[in-house]
Amino acid sequence: MSHSENQQNRNFNDGAQVKMHEGEIDIDLTLVKRLLIDQFPHLADRPITAVRSTGTVNAIFRLGDEFYVRLPRLESWAADVDKEWAWLPKLAPHISLKIPQPFARGKPANGYPCPWAIYHWLEGSPYQDELISDERQAASDLVNFILELRRIDRQGAPRGGRRPLKELDTATRAAIESARGMIDAPAVTAAWAFSLESPPWDGQPVWIHGDLLKSNLLVQGGRLCAVIDFGGIGAGDPAADVVPAWSVFNQAGREAFRQALGVDEATWNRARGYALHQALLIIPYYAKTSPAFVTMAKRTVKEILIEMRTA
Repeated sequence: MSHSENQQNRNFNDGAQVKMHEGEIDIDLTLVKRLLIDQFPHLADRPITAVRSTGTVNAIFRLGDEFYVRLPRLESWAADVDKEWAWLPKLAPHISLKIPQPFARGKPANGYPCPWAIYHWLEGSPYQDELISDERQAASDLVNFILELRRIDRQGAPRGGRRPLKELDTATRAAIESARGMIDAPAVTAAWAFSLESPPWDGQPVWIHGDLLKSNLLVQGGRLCAVIDFGGIGAGDPAADVVPAWSVFNQAGREAFRQALGVDEATWNRARGYALHQALLIIPYYAKTSPAFVTMAKRTVKEILIEMRTA
């Protein structure tokens, strides 16, 4: 995972993570140092710096120039480490863009209850509009990644994606109420109701990344260069990877993305619903702990409403 976030995301003084979840594990530089000394002593003398990002699942620390360490914030997410360790090496040969390369796998120790991992560092900056030379090209590059992923043999693949939209209705409407004052609630409610009219998915599962937000796309030299955070990798509804139409792109990129991916109307409407659901849950939940993540989610909602008004 790259994080030329060093420029815009200042390191914590002591590496202590801003806690975002109830029951979150205490993680700081001291813990990381102890884990390295015990399990990978040959790496323990390298500089360790906490990396601030909009990620909410893992705490991230850069280890020297070559590596970074990821530690799950909650025990319930520990299985993602095992999933990445098992599947990233199998997916990598089929993917043109760079993806995370696991280097070493850590075990629970020193009061830290989860497996954790060390990865090779990837250069690049999290996707921002001003870093992209051509949004249509970025859309094409992301579509190529999605199609490459879909073509990979899914034998043994874990299940991926979200539940049907109707099963998310109660949680989504509760989030709308919680976010009143931060969003156009009547317009958002109408957009959500429209999404619920989409027929449920009944097709063949495909490999999906499942979390193609700006923070999980890295850019270098004006082009998309890497995709990170494969904790949600699995086989499921292809609509899950259509979400960047709103979470990443503006209108021009969105049109190019849809055309290149060849998305049918039902999948498009279903994906819009997933994008809206995800963004709406983020806004009230992270309002105090991750303002940058909330800003991204509000932008997604805005893009959805723009499309709904111009449709």
